[in-house]
Amino acid sequence: MNTKPIIFFTTLILISILSFFHASARGTDYSIGKSQNKKAKAGLKIKFEEEKHKFTADDKDLIAKIIVQSEKQVRALLPELAKDIKVTVTAIDRKIEMVGGVTGRADAPGEVLIEISRVFPGGVTAAAKTALASAIFHEFHHLWRGWTINGNKFEQGIPIAAVNEGLAVVFAEKYTGVISEGNSYPKEVSEWVKEIMVLPKNADYQKWMMQQHPDGRVSIGYKVGNYLIRRAMTKSGKDVLELSNLSPDEILKLAGAM
Repeated sequence: MNTKPIIFFTTLILISILSFFHASARGTDYSIGKSQNKKAKAGLKIKFEEEKHKFTADDKDLIAKIIVQSEKQVRALLPELAKDIKVTVTAIDRKIEMVGGVTGRADAPGEVLIEISRVFPGGVTAAAKTALASAIFHEFHHLWRGWTINGNKFEQGIPIAAVNEGLAVVFAEKYTGVISEGNSYPKEVSEWVKEIMVLPKNADYQKWMMQQHPDGRVSIGYKVGNYLIRRAMTKSGKDVLELSNLSPDEILKLAGAM
């Protein structure tokens, strides 16, 4: 009996199985190059991290569609946006309802991480429909301005961080129409401005920008930044795109904070 065909067939099956598991461990890549996304004129790569959550085919299609469309819209507004951008998408177990179930960060020039809540009411699908476009506009503005975790172009300081986050908040709100409760500021926000303006340059970023302050306030820097940008727009007559070309100090002066 000739066993070679059987051995060969079995080997092919094993290779296929190993290849499948290797690909699953890495996640799924969606590459949108110039030939597939001519209007965007850029290389956009979308990767789904699926070690903890397996995205459905429908969710992947929805997410990719929103990201591609958002990228084209942002590029039309900010033509100098990086030509090659990688967006990594992952699912998390926090509701983050204050920002519509989606959050993100600009990890490095040309690299963005998007986190979508799978415990948001309605799950990944509802979160993506609610706030994914807003998150892309926000994080891509950071890429364009150079406000990234690695390769950051700006000096240290909470006022600087507040201005950069405020620009991204207002930019996303204006062009997507999505307004998040987590970025809305209270009536007493002008007092918060005074607080951050006298902070030392090495003040705790997490406490003042991201997490809960010891007194119970949350995301102080984002809310202050939102207020400062809107105040600078009102006082100067400039729109958010014009302000985005200015330095943090110039914007703080326009807002009357310096």
